Parts: sequence; structure tokens; C-alpha cells
Amino acid sequence: MSIFMLPEEFDTPQGRKDAWRSLWLVDHGFMRKVSKNEHWISDEMVRSAQPSPKDIKEWAGRGLKTIINLRGLRNNPRQPGYWHLEREACREAGIEMVDLRAYSREAPKPEFIFEIDRLFREMEYPALMHCKSGADRAGIGSFLYEFLKQEKPIAEAREQLSFKFGHIKQGKTGVLDHFIDTYEARAKADGVEPNREHFLEWIGTDYDRDAIRASFEPQALGSLLTEKILRRE
Repeated sequence: MSIFMLPEEFDTPQGRKDAWRSLWLVDHGFMRKVSKNEHWISDEMVRSAQPSPKDIKEWAGRGLKTIINLRGLRNNPRQPGYWHLEREACREAGIEMVDLRAYSREAPKPEFIFEIDRLFREMEYPALMHCKSGADRAGIGSFLYEFLKQEKPIAEAREQLSFKFGHIKQGKTGVLDHFIDTYEARAKADGVEPNREHFLEWIGTDYDRDAIRASFEPQALGSLLTEKILRRE
């Protein structure tokens, strides 16, 4: 079974079979039959785990206009079978699919933050953003949506990174919480309440991803849970 394929390979009978098998078995789609981890975070935005083609068709029937795939694209012409199935389902449903790569074990790249901020302001709603499990990358995306788009208080926005969505801050994925902690400390040092303009200025000037990575220490038990038991992407 080929997990990664070119568009022309996906368009063959064998390619389509491999894509479906990779979605349900390799990508653990069978587990999402139990829970899709879907949550509306506003009247125009929902977060979730990887949607199946059937899910996308159902969302289209409910008026969905845009899907942000926070798993992004591989740096390779061959993409996973689940991506080809999602792209095809979005095209057939008339939904715009945006590939924007987030990371669950690294602080966000500045270009990611600026691009997702632009998307939130310019894309068509209602919209859905997803990663594989809907916990970590969907969590940081949802935090940024509430903090940048809705301009909610940072304490409220960061609740999108919590255990109720499956996020484990004690593991390696806790670097996302550390990223927010680092910004809050900077805002305090500057004598301002955390806000959109100050945050984006920090990202564009003094933000240091490497320093955040170096100063974060995950707990052993948390890392065991995210890396070995849950096998988070």
C-alpha cells in the first residue's frame, strides 16, 4: 500500500484504494468514527480532527465555505492519501481548501501567524480548521482565531489549548503553552495588557522560536502519553 502519492497515482483504481486504506488505517480514521473532536468556537468557526470525505459533504450541506488544513503539505510532490481525498471532496463540494502547516511540538513560525491572521480576516465563513486529532495544531489555530480575530482576552483564548480538546500541556506539545506564556511575560514586562497589535509587533520583531524551544522542558509522563501512547502527529 502506498501512503504517499502523486495526483496521477491517486487517480488510478489502486491509488484510490490505497488512499482510503491509509485514511482509515494508517491515519487512524477508524478512531474518528468514535469521536471527531468537533467544537464550534464561534458562530462562524469550528475546529475538528481530520474530516473524512463524508464529513466534508455533510459540512457542505450545512453551508461551510472554507476548510483550513493545519497539517499542511509535505515538502515533496507526493502527498498523503488523506490529503488527496480531502482535496477531492472539497472540490466536489465547492469548499475552498487552504493548506497551512502548523506544528505541535514547536512554537509557531512567524509566517504562519501572519498568514493565518490574514486568512481569518479575508476568507469566507463559516469555516473549519483541523489537524489530525483536533487537539494541538487545531488548538493553537483556535487560540489565534479567538485572540487575533475575535480579540478575546488571552486567558479566555488560551482555553482552546486544554485537556478537554485532548491537548496535553505536560508533554512535548506543551511548547505551544510555553509560547503563549512567553508572550504574556513580554506583555507584562512592557506594561501592557496582551492584545492583538502588541502580539503581532512582538512576532515581527523580537520573537525567538529557538529560545522558546530551548527553554521548554516537557515532563517525562506527559511525553510518554503524547509520543508513545497517543502517538500524536
